[in-house]
Amino acid sequence: MENATGACKHTIKSWLDGGYYRGDSQAANDDEGGHSDSTEGHDEDDEIYEGEYQGIPRAESGKGKRRKDQEELAQQYETILQECGHGKFQWTLYFVLGLALMADGVEIFVVGFVLPSAEKDMCLSEPNKSMLGLIVYFGMMVGAFLWGALADRIGRRQSLLISLSINSVFSFFSSFVQGYSTFLFCRLLSGVGIGGSIPIVFSYYSEFLSQEKRGEHLSWLCMFWMIGGIYASAMAWAIIPHYGWSFQMGSAYQFHSWRVFVLVCAFPCVAAIAALSAMPESPRFYLENGKHDEGWMILKQVHDTNMRAKGCPEKVFSVTTIKTVKQMDELFKSGLPSFLYQKLCFLVRMLQIRNNILACFSPEYKRTTFMLMAVWFTMSFSYYGLTVWFPDMIKYIQKQEYESRTKTFTKERVEHVTFNFTLENQIHREGHYFNDKFLNLKMKSMVFEDSVFEECYFEDITSTHTFFRNCTFVASLFYNTDLFKYRFVDCKLVNSTFLHNKEGCILDFSDDFNNAYMIYFVNFLGTLAVLPGNIVSALLMDKIGRLRMLAGSSVISCISCFFLMFGNSESGMIALLCLFGGISIASWNALDVITVELYPSDKRTTAFGFLNALCKLAAVLGISIFQSFVGITKAIPILFAAGALAAGSFLATKLPETRGQVLQ
Repeated sequence: MENATGACKHTIKSWLDGGYYRGDSQAANDDEGGHSDSTEGHDEDDEIYEGEYQGIPRAESGKGKRRKDQEELAQQYETILQECGHGKFQWTLYFVLGLALMADGVEIFVVGFVLPSAEKDMCLSEPNKSMLGLIVYFGMMVGAFLWGALADRIGRRQSLLISLSINSVFSFFSSFVQGYSTFLFCRLLSGVGIGGSIPIVFSYYSEFLSQEKRGEHLSWLCMFWMIGGIYASAMAWAIIPHYGWSFQMGSAYQFHSWRVFVLVCAFPCVAAIAALSAMPESPRFYLENGKHDEGWMILKQVHDTNMRAKGCPEKVFSVTTIKTVKQMDELFKSGLPSFLYQKLCFLVRMLQIRNNILACFSPEYKRTTFMLMAVWFTMSFSYYGLTVWFPDMIKYIQKQEYESRTKTFTKERVEHVTFNFTLENQIHREGHYFNDKFLNLKMKSMVFEDSVFEECYFEDITSTHTFFRNCTFVASLFYNTDLFKYRFVDCKLVNSTFLHNKEGCILDFSDDFNNAYMIYFVNFLGTLAVLPGNIVSALLMDKIGRLRMLAGSSVISCISCFFLMFGNSESGMIALLCLFGGISIASWNALDVITVELYPSDKRTTAFGFLNALCKLAAVLGISIFQSFVGITKAIPILFAAGALAAGSFLATKLPETRGQVLQ
C-alpha cells in the first residue's frame, strides 16, 4: 500500500510537470526510463496490449515527449480523416449539432421577445425589467466557462447532452412559474445550460473535419444560429399577440400566450438532445484520453458510413493502430483500494481542469490568448450593444412620432356625457367634468392635469400609460377598473370610492408605439440579413484565410457604424440594422474557426469556453451602456462601437493564420 501510494505521488508530480503521452508499444519498450518495478519480470515475448500500463515516465522528459507525441497524433489523425472522407456522416452530424446551435440562437431572443408581455403580466418595475433582459447573458457566461472546461474532461457529447438537458428542463419550468423571482431563476439556469453549446459544438464538429474542409463547413454550421433567430422571431410573431391563447385558474394562476411561446422555444433543444443521443463521441477526445479501441471504432464508423453512401461499401478502413495518450488514472490504478482510487481520479480530473485553464496563459499560448480575449471582447461589446440599441432606437422613434400626434384640450367643461369609446393619445388640462360616465372603455396614453371630476362614474376601465396629475375627485365611484393608486399623482379624492378593482397587471398588445408585430418583424429581418454574409464567409474562408476574413469584415463593420448617424426614420434604422448584421457575421464565423484551430485538443473547449464567457460579459456591458444613451444621443454609442471594432480589427491582424494547418 505504501509503495502504491508513493508511486501515485510520483505519478501526479510527473503529470503536473508536463503529462505523458504514450505512443505505440514499440516506442514504450524503447524508452528505457519508462519501466518501473511494476513491469519487472515481464516476458518480452509476451504480447503487449496497447492499453497496458508500461511504467511511469521520468518527469524531466515529460514535456518534450508530450509535445512530440501530440504532433505525431495530429498528423496521423489528419491522415485518417482524409481516408474517411467527407460525406454522409459529417452532414448528419452537421444537422444534429446545428439544432444545438439553433437552440443557442433561440435563447438569446426569448427574453427580449417576452419582456413587453412579461413586464405587464408580472407587474415589473424598471430595474426588474433590466435584470430580466440581462439574466440570460449572465447564465450563458457561467455555462460557457463550466461546460467548456468539462468537455475537455468528460467528453464533448456527454457535456453537450447534459448542458442541453438543463436548458430544456428549466425552459419548460420557466413557462409555467408565476412569480418574477422563480422565472428569473429558471431563465438563469436555462442560460447556464445553453451556454456550453457554442464552445462544444464547434470543437466537436471540427474534430470530424479534415483540414481542407474545416473552415468552410464550420462557417456553414454558423447558419443555424441565424435559423434559431428566425425561428424565435416567427414563433413570437405567430403566438404572442394572440392573447386568446391562454387560460386562467382563478386569480392565482395565469398562462398567457407569451408562456406558450417560451414553451415552443424549447423544441429545438429537445430535438437536439434526441438527435445527439444517436451520435458518437469525438474520436479525437477518446484518443487524447488513452481510449484507442473506442476512437478507432468511431473512425471506422465514419469511414464505412461515408463509403457506403458513396457506393463503395467494399472499401476497407486500413488504419490498425493510432497513437493515444496515457491517462493519469491508469498510472496509479494498480494496487489501490477502489474508494481511494475513485477519490484520486476525481482529484486528478479537477487538477487537469485547473491546469487546462492555466495552460491557456502559459508562455506558449499567453500572447494568443490575450489577443483573442481582446478581439472577442471588442466584437461582443459592439455587436451586442448595437443589436439591442437598434430596436430600442426604433421604438424611441416610434414613440416620438406617436407623441407628435398627441391632441391637447384646455379648460373644457363636460357635463352629463357618457364616454363608451376608446380615449387615446390625449392631454386634458384644467378641465371640469360633472356627472359624467366612463363605461367599458380603454384609455391609452391619456393624461389629465389640474382637472376636477365631480359626481363621475368609472366602470370597466382598462388603461395603458394613463395618469391623473394634480386632479380632484369629488363624490366619484370607481367600479371594476385598473386605475391603481400609482396612476393618481398628487391627486385629492373627496368622498370617492373604489369597488372591485382589477388585480394584477393587464396585458395589452395594442400600443401603437410598442407594436408587437413591429418588434418581431425587425428582429426577423435583422437575423435574415446575415444570410449573405454567412454564404460569402463559408465560400471564402478557406480561400482568403481566416485573418483576412476577420480583419476585413471588422473594418467594413466599423465603417458601416458611421452610417447610423443618418438613421432618423424607422425604415432607415431597419436597413442599417440589416447592413451591420450582414457584414459583421463574417467576423464571427472567422473568429469561431480561428479559436477552434489555435488550441490543442485537450484544451480546446476550455479555451473556447473561457473566451465565450468573456464574450457574454462584454455583451452585458455593451447592452447596459448603449441602452443608457437611447433618446439622449446617437454619437456616443456609434463612437464606442466604431472604436471597439477598429481596435478589434487591428488586434486580429496580430493573430497567427491557421489556414492549412492540421488540427492540434
